[in-house]
Amino acid sequence: MKFFIDTANLNEIREAQALGVLDGVTTNPSLMAKEGITGKDNIMRHYKAICDIVDGDVSAEVISVDFEGMVREGEELVEIDEKIVVKIPMIREGIKALKYFSGKGIRTNCTLIFSPGQALVAAKAGATYISPFVGRLDDISTDGIALIEQILTIYRNYGFDTQVLAASVRHPMHIIQCAEVGADVMTGPLSAIEALLKHPLTDIGLEKFLSDYNKGNA
Repeated sequence: MKFFIDTANLNEIREAQALGVLDGVTTNPSLMAKEGITGKDNIMRHYKAICDIVDGDVSAEVISVDFEGMVREGEELVEIDEKIVVKIPMIREGIKALKYFSGKGIRTNCTLIFSPGQALVAAKAGATYISPFVGRLDDISTDGIALIEQILTIYRNYGFDTQVLAASVRHPMHIIQCAEVGADVMTGPLSAIEALLKHPLTDIGLEKFLSDYNKGNA
């Protein structure tokens, strides 16, 4: 499973990259706003800064909700860097844009997926990735992991190449559950990735090893 980090914070991206397990980055307008990145030129420069840090794909989201606007923005985004994947919302015009970009060989990420039907249509339109939102479904007492599993079953049935990118991952158990059902990618905060490293018995064991070493080598 690929690990993406869901942020626009350059320091967090650098830290995840230094950890050695980062495969890519996802962003969205909310994450950009959180970092105070506003204005088209600043946003475009920020995407380039992210691409300069990571080795893998960087999802950059369009703002337009009409076909022509999404195409125009997407074509501008892919000029930034070859790592850019155009992030398109799951709406009628977005499906048209996915099909257009697929025909042009431009990679896409269809976002805001909340049902297997949406995932099926996005795959038929040629999406490179689809992003089902695990955490947001859990927030309304719906099983987000079950949706990931259902989509994977459908994709396997018909041999779709579209990768399932589990989004809105909130904590380490989401990551483990996504891995158990076979998600191609997960994207979440640095804190969730770092939490995978931690276990109290590891800390206790290391403390014991060091204590015993120091007793014999003081």
